[in-house]
Amino acid sequence: MSKASLRDVTKEAGGLKEEISDFKRRRIREEACHLFYRFGYEGATIDAIAQALDVTKPFIYSYFKNKSELLFEICKTGIELSLEAMDQANIETRTPKERLKLLADRVMRVVIDNQEYIVVYVREEKNLEPLLARKIREQRSLFDHRLATLLEEGNKSGEFSIRDPDMAATTIGGMMTWVSLWYTPRGKWSEAEIITHVMSMIDAVVRGHADPEANLVQTRAGGQK
Repeated sequence: MSKASLRDVTKEAGGLKEEISDFKRRRIREEACHLFYRFGYEGATIDAIAQALDVTKPFIYSYFKNKSELLFEICKTGIELSLEAMDQANIETRTPKERLKLLADRVMRVVIDNQEYIVVYVREEKNLEPLLARKIREQRSLFDHRLATLLEEGNKSGEFSIRDPDMAATTIGGMMTWVSLWYTPRGKWSEAEIITHVMSMIDAVVRGHADPEANLVQTRAGGQK
């Protein structure tokens, strides 16, 4: 075997080892997420995670230094998927209104398809170590900032009527995230119905129909006629 071929084989072996390592980390994270979702962060132990996976505690600790790091990876997953969905929508050569609709659809599907991850993030973020909590907040702020930039673009194009794009972005993000806390597969409303409903609420926000102060001004103006 030539030196070049030997290097290729060694490289392939190294890649396989990394894939196996990533698979094991993913399986640990998935099981931890499931147990955090069912029993809460405090109620789910490393022992329970190891038992569910039929491995030892040292095996878990060889991939994650503690339970807080596991929680961080779970929280990060949902935000990264949402950011990816946003980036995909923003590269489209469409109007701000069309991109917002596409973004909302994709993010809502992330929320529904990864419900346990999103619920654990919303419910258990408070249990993160301060440094890890700050990293998660920075990622969430990045999502809100990019959404606010899109809303501001819609304001300039005349498609949206938003007084405070930053506040509107936080509101819209919260609306989409909150669905994870009450959505039930095969429940009263289908996934499509929920996404359509949330989109109609978002449309009301960006068109100014959900601004109580604006509605009050319009009412008063109407009464003065």
